[in-house]
Amino acid sequence: MKTHFRSLCAGLLGGALTLLLGPLAPAAAQTAPPDSVDLLVQQAMRQLRIPGVQLAVVRHGQIVKLSNYGLANVQDSVPVTGQTRFFLNSITKAFVGVAVMQLVEAGQLDLSAPAGRYLPELPAAWHPVTVRQLLTHTSGLPDIMPEDALVTENNEKAAWAEVQKQPLEAKPGERFAYNQTNYLLLGKLIDKLSGQPFAAFIQQRQLDVVPMPRTSSGDAHTVLPRLARGYTFTQYIDGRPRRGKELQNLFEVFPPSLRPAAGMSSTAQEMARWLVALQQGKLLQPASLPTLWTPGRLNDGTTRSFGGKLTGYALGWPTVDRPEHPAVAPVGGGRSAVFVYPQDDLAIVVLTNLQGANPERFIDALAACYLSDMRVADGFGLPPTLRALHRTLRQRGFTHLEEEVKKARRKDPAYALPETAVNAWGYSLVEQGQLTDALAVFQLNVRLYPASANTYDSLAETYAALGNKKLATQHYTRALALNPMNRTAAEYLQQ
Repeated sequence: MKTHFRSLCAGLLGGALTLLLGPLAPAAAQTAPPDSVDLLVQQAMRQLRIPGVQLAVVRHGQIVKLSNYGLANVQDSVPVTGQTRFFLNSITKAFVGVAVMQLVEAGQLDLSAPAGRYLPELPAAWHPVTVRQLLTHTSGLPDIMPEDALVTENNEKAAWAEVQKQPLEAKPGERFAYNQTNYLLLGKLIDKLSGQPFAAFIQQRQLDVVPMPRTSSGDAHTVLPRLARGYTFTQYIDGRPRRGKELQNLFEVFPPSLRPAAGMSSTAQEMARWLVALQQGKLLQPASLPTLWTPGRLNDGTTRSFGGKLTGYALGWPTVDRPEHPAVAPVGGGRSAVFVYPQDDLAIVVLTNLQGANPERFIDALAACYLSDMRVADGFGLPPTLRALHRTLRQRGFTHLEEEVKKARRKDPAYALPETAVNAWGYSLVEQGQLTDALAVFQLNVRLYPASANTYDSLAETYAALGNKKLATQHYTRALALNPMNRTAAEYLQQ
């Protein structure tokens, strides 16, 4: 994580605003002076070099903010407007989750039932996998897109035939593994039980109900009016991805069989309308939402997801499970995110056209403009133990970190700092631009967990961001030794 995002709504307003009003990406005309949310988005656009953004905020069942920023098409200087469509990528899976729950409500589907009950033509080894395990990526099935292998309309039948020959990668429920085969099967299941193609069922039961006339299914081959062009800074050199300096076009292809996994496009306004309709009982019964948003559990009772804020994965909806302001958070393509804060009656939609923008990293900062106790600078999002430690160190300085930990252990021998929580704390400081403080946290984590490749990787990344190539190399070498599959470490050392 080499870009850092400071939260204006975390108490950095005032004089800091003048520093943020430098050259911005071209934005659509504002109907009111920029507010703190606008300034945060514009800052993120500068730091992450995002060409175009659409934003929607829903508060208490009403859309309270719609904004457009930057360019939908860089080549032709076409600005983002309220009518601009953006690819949703894997946010599509959230629509699948709703569709599945509609079938559950109709009595046509049981989440606990084996997939083989509904799709007997599947390989026998796949039959015991439950519908819930497909939805939560805990099926153990082989992936039709291993290592992001490209599947197109030209080879999708061959890819489907090949994946069915592969053995299970894990026992069902044993581990979380993000896998497009799961949603391909859910598309087939929806086709069969609804009696119509997946896209038609979504159109009839969700898009027409809301309504959402600018939301549809397709890919880069589909001609859609006012579709934002996709961009990336990632370049492939000798088959390995590397972030380059030049913006490049991104062409995303989703063959029909994989469109339940990543085939929809929409606007921020229509996504906001969809969220309102969902929470007001127009798409599902209100009693179904807890099921839709409950993360799947592995056989050992734990939850898993992508890491960082995203700690669980529910029925097509990644989850942010934490004591304060929990959220459900569909994300797609490293470019767009939708955060719903059910306890706070707040939702935020951020759609971008840059792969690698990862707005899930800064949506909480936008939410803090509406929920003042979400200030990251005060330690929001940290477990209670770490939040107390964070507040103490803000007063004393992070050079006293180990001293404070030793003091806490003397008072309580059971005092513990979980590795993943400490790592997330460090990255929270990175995002606030406090690299030296983050360094102290990552150094502590290495000492606490010296056998973890991840702790060395985070420390090495921070040294690299600080320009200390010698120590970055040293710690990336250790991370690679502990985990030979660490691609980031391997690429850094190769460079």
